[in-house]
Amino acid sequence: MPSAAPHWDLFCRVVDNFGDAGVCWRLARMLADVHGIDVTLWIDRVDALARIVHGVDANAATQRVENVGVRQLDHAIGAIPAQAVIEAFGCGLPEPYLDAMERRPPVWVNLEYLSAEPWVDAAHGLASPQPQRSLTRWFYFPGFTPATGGLLREPELFARRAALLASRQGDALEISLFCYDNPALPALLETWAGGAEHVRLSVADGVAPGAFAHWLGHSLPAAPSRLARRALEIDVLPFVPQPAFDERLWRCDLNIVRGEDSFVRAQWAQKPLLWHIYPQDAHAHRAKLDAFLARYLRDVIDQDAQAARSLWHAFNTADAGALAQAWPGFRAALPMLDTHARGWSQWLSTLPELSAGLVKFVEMRYD
Repeated sequence: MPSAAPHWDLFCRVVDNFGDAGVCWRLARMLADVHGIDVTLWIDRVDALARIVHGVDANAATQRVENVGVRQLDHAIGAIPAQAVIEAFGCGLPEPYLDAMERRPPVWVNLEYLSAEPWVDAAHGLASPQPQRSLTRWFYFPGFTPATGGLLREPELFARRAALLASRQGDALEISLFCYDNPALPALLETWAGGAEHVRLSVADGVAPGAFAHWLGHSLPAAPSRLARRALEIDVLPFVPQPAFDERLWRCDLNIVRGEDSFVRAQWAQKPLLWHIYPQDAHAHRAKLDAFLARYLRDVIDQDAQAARSLWHAFNTADAGALAQAWPGFRAALPMLDTHARGWSQWLSTLPELSAGLVKFVEMRYD
């Protein structure tokens, strides 16, 4: 391995709102801060990154923020390839950049989407020679077993969480909501509003606008704002940098999250969660959802596991009636699910950490 700091290029195209940018920024920061790598994040929508990272200029073609180079992806034409090229989620590399890679081959890794499906173990780390080019691309899968690349986790994460929770107080049921728009959500909101328990809901600004407009009869006010309907109090909160989003999850009793980055952070939060998975063609997302539930609920007693499955399935199929019916059972199971979430998170921390594993994977393939 070269004695100077290695240079890596990380490519990202934003498909899932902020999720792709969130995963790539978190990885870039860890590569730079924990592993001492000179990393450039090439991203097609710098504006999306600017929503979750303070200091990013949405209009700048080239900038450096928190030890990470950030460049507009279109400007990769003419760039000299780095020693390692990480293609996030099969986003595709610019043809001129690929041409340059053939003249100076890097270690090229495709960072895949997270999945709990069993086939991931066998596919992780496989080589894929490119038939049209004299290049090889390697598959790197995040996952939930020792045979995968694991999950991104900062070294100080649990210590930060413990310090924050030492001062937490409150008597309401605290729920955070960061989901896609869902026509069944009003049924759940009405269930909370009509219940006997005080529920405080933290909503990220602009989340599920159609569902809230349908239930309220008007749009949610812009952040920061607060409104109440009977037993339900809603705080509309602005988008925040990733460390502050982690803290928001830590403070809650239940986190409803979406995509990939928020999904992983909810697991590190050690609190019960509900995952609104990104819909895919031919309902491929349902297999991924059930594969995760099979792993996540494996050690949970049948009654509580079924309560969790019922709520997750109703939310992800947008079944308003089933969602309202599933809430009481899930609420009753919440104390046990809280204990389970702590154990699950601790178990996950024994698996490979993704950035460290990726660095080792690349180093082993340097010439």
